[in-house]
Amino acid sequence: MSTPVADTVQHATATPEKEQPYAALGLKPDEYAQIKTILGRRPTSGELAMYSVMWSEHCSYKSSKIYLRRFGQKVSEEMKSRLMVGMGQNAGVVDVGEGWAVTFKVESHNHPSYIEPFQGAATGVGGIVRDIISMGARPVAVMDQLRFGAIDHPDTPRVVHGVTSGISFYANCLGLPNIGGETVFDAVYQGNPLVNALAVGVMRHEDIKLANATGAGNKVVLFGARTGGDGIGGASILASDTFADGGPTKRPAVQVGDPFAEKVLIECCLELYAGELVEAIQDLGAAGISCATSELAANGGSGMRVDLENVLLRDPSLTPEEILMSESQERMMAIVAPEKLDAFLAVTAKWDVETSVLGEVTGDGRLQIFWHGEQIVDVDPSTVAVDGPVYERPVAYPTWIDALQLDSAAALPRTDDPAVLKDQFVELLGSANLADTSWVTNQYDYYVMGNTALSFPDDAGMIRVDEESGLGFAIATDCNGRYCQLDPYAGAQLALAEAYRNVAVTGAVPTAVTDCLNFGSPENPEVMWQFGQAVDGLADACLELGVPVTGGNVSFYNQTGDTPIFPTPVVGVLGIIDDVARRIPSGWQDAGENIYLLGITSTELSGSAWAGTVHGHLGGRPPAVDLAAERRLAELIQAASQQELVSSAHDLSSGGLGQALAEAVMRFGVGARVWLREIMERDGVDAATALFSESTGRVIVSVPREEDVKFRGLCEGRGYPVLRIGVTDPAADGDEPALEVQDVFTLTVPELRAISQATLPAAFGATVAEPVG
Repeated sequence: MSTPVADTVQHATATPEKEQPYAALGLKPDEYAQIKTILGRRPTSGELAMYSVMWSEHCSYKSSKIYLRRFGQKVSEEMKSRLMVGMGQNAGVVDVGEGWAVTFKVESHNHPSYIEPFQGAATGVGGIVRDIISMGARPVAVMDQLRFGAIDHPDTPRVVHGVTSGISFYANCLGLPNIGGETVFDAVYQGNPLVNALAVGVMRHEDIKLANATGAGNKVVLFGARTGGDGIGGASILASDTFADGGPTKRPAVQVGDPFAEKVLIECCLELYAGELVEAIQDLGAAGISCATSELAANGGSGMRVDLENVLLRDPSLTPEEILMSESQERMMAIVAPEKLDAFLAVTAKWDVETSVLGEVTGDGRLQIFWHGEQIVDVDPSTVAVDGPVYERPVAYPTWIDALQLDSAAALPRTDDPAVLKDQFVELLGSANLADTSWVTNQYDYYVMGNTALSFPDDAGMIRVDEESGLGFAIATDCNGRYCQLDPYAGAQLALAEAYRNVAVTGAVPTAVTDCLNFGSPENPEVMWQFGQAVDGLADACLELGVPVTGGNVSFYNQTGDTPIFPTPVVGVLGIIDDVARRIPSGWQDAGENIYLLGITSTELSGSAWAGTVHGHLGGRPPAVDLAAERRLAELIQAASQQELVSSAHDLSSGGLGQALAEAVMRFGVGARVWLREIMERDGVDAATALFSESTGRVIVSVPREEDVKFRGLCEGRGYPVLRIGVTDPAADGDEPALEVQDVFTLTVPELRAISQATLPAAFGATVAEPVG
């Protein structure tokens, strides 16, 4: 077969008039002109391919860069105390003590998951896991944050079945426990589901690896799967564009995953690290070889010479441009010292991982790529990977937001009729976003590796890091897009506060943050206003809570036609616990304990699940967030955990007190008798507000009788509002355990479970059996 004819640097210089398909590759006319200015000539088609993917919104953050700098500007000494690697590398790294470090990050794979839900979601998991491997860590857990369209829309099952099976297939094959996440249904995500995947890895301090190519003469080695035609233009064209109303197209731009190849790659990389056989490493994700070569060279301040024909191909007909743009999965690029190359190749051969030496690091500061001896790329790598366009997009205050905020849920009818309150409670419990998610989570293995200390349906996932000491970490992710639509600044802070609280109620100390910022088109000035507000809200809140943003992801163009999704800044919080044996579950296990409500209940129903489910309403301002109080609450629970004063803790968020009580009762099947009178009297609220308000800074805890005095003293000593609202209740002989809200309603545990567990199976089919621990 004839070798494709290359567009060489020499040919590009001699043919300045040649028309190039820059628009089809996602470049704007002024960006194409800028590339010509940088090079002093037109780009070769290989260079055009590289710039198009690396200058895409997905890779270059060109619309968000000026905002993301705020995370680096709002940093205290406290925030730096445990931060080992911050933003700018493949993932952030946090010191968790005892010589251990944890690396974690969340990223989006939204558009591919609409077009090809199974592969889109599967390769989202694969990509984020490779980011963790490339830091030098062993991956130990994954989580996923999912947003689908309306549960009763005819296209929703296609996306839900594909995405959940893609995630479970890939993570289960890798042998990684899936320990938490979110599943949300809302019509606003109908044509633009969000599939955010988070991965966590563990390593010793001395094992951290960075993606910097230095040392002239060091070899550039590509290893892992062969390069194919899948995923070409995925970052530049698919992830950096909106969907037209016509629906899914662009199928070839979706990558295809092979989790067994990745599992072997993980073990191979860990052996390479143990043998100290790599100088630097980079995973090949978005933008493939274009990204890995340019980022490694730019980060190292060096140059690189690569012979592209040495790339092992699945499809021999690929052109050099396609090889540079391909996003084929399960590939890594390493920088290897020449004297260690034989040992490196021996390890990859042992694991049966295909490997090719592409070239070497040079000292001339240029990235030069050759195709059968002819030069097809000659660029300064920093112009590709670092110094791309930076846009100050037009920003406009939304024309509609004042009217939306004036339409408060306070005007909605509230009842004190017990029969109506019971009906509303039941409607919320069985609603799509509060119902039991076992239909999704039972497809995941959350006990594999044997280090899972908490998982579904607790408030956070928890993993043991060290078997001897019991050292571990907890992680939770949250975002309420309805709150963010009402007020993106407050909405981002509420997402952080909830994730922070979810980690705190397990007994862990919240320590660090990752985020995945999902928004509409940056070319819409109102979307850019939302984005700027959310970033400011998150940066200000992180500063006040003392937790640094370690890295994350921006996903723009999440809209169909002209309708953007709700702003959805997903926030992940990682916390440290010195012994996972002291973890706190989210439900009570023993009868005869006192149930306490920590925090104050206000009439805060705007944006709530009650307003949306019962009244079909979205308007007003979201609940106020008091970050200083959240911090005091976290410290209080930490102290109660250390002194072993509480047997369970569960945060109050979506659905309010009613939903939290139902979940705590269903967790282990132990009933409760609860009264609302004292809440109503102390806080000046009605029964509906007491049950359904979503005021922040609130947690319910169960306290053994013998610890009661100590626990009350702890709360009073720390000045945190506390109220006894009930007792955990044994079922009378022959009776089922139940949740009794005095003078309002009683529902047995089987009744609660039947309501909660019916919703997702009714829409998507039977639930698979739960994995056995």
